[in-house]
Amino acid sequence: MTDAAQRFRTAVEARDLDAFDDVFAADVTFHSPVKFAPFEGREVVKQVLALVMAVFEDFRYVGELQGAGSRADEGAPVPSEILVFRASVDGKALHGIDMLQLDEDGKVAELTVMVRPQSALHALRDAMNRAMTEAGFAPAAS
Repeated sequence: MTDAAQRFRTAVEARDLDAFDDVFAADVTFHSPVKFAPFEGREVVKQVLALVMAVFEDFRYVGELQGAGSRADEGAPVPSEILVFRASVDGKALHGIDMLQLDEDGKVAELTVMVRPQSALHALRDAMNRAMTEAGFAPAAS
């Protein structure tokens, strides 16, 4: 596991939002499983992750994969990590992945989250919409 992926995992498991300052690039992009348009910028992504952490129940990482991928804005291969997780939302068990793509400084430049099954994805969407509305964000689903 790369240092950036380990620091990301540690921050998530500790629910330590301040630790993301050293993990994320300033212009990090977060692709949510329930919103088409990405969230952009370290502070915005941290705010969204705070809400995600609040709606996920029994979150735990269960695996990891390494490789090379390409960021949405570039075609060249970049270091990538995939962290596999399990959790539940409103009683629905879910299985998902955090895909981390790193920049040349070893920071997370792009975070993409994918979730299955569809029933859990819908529960996540609904829970995030409620949390985002309460926090003053636009709804997550679009």
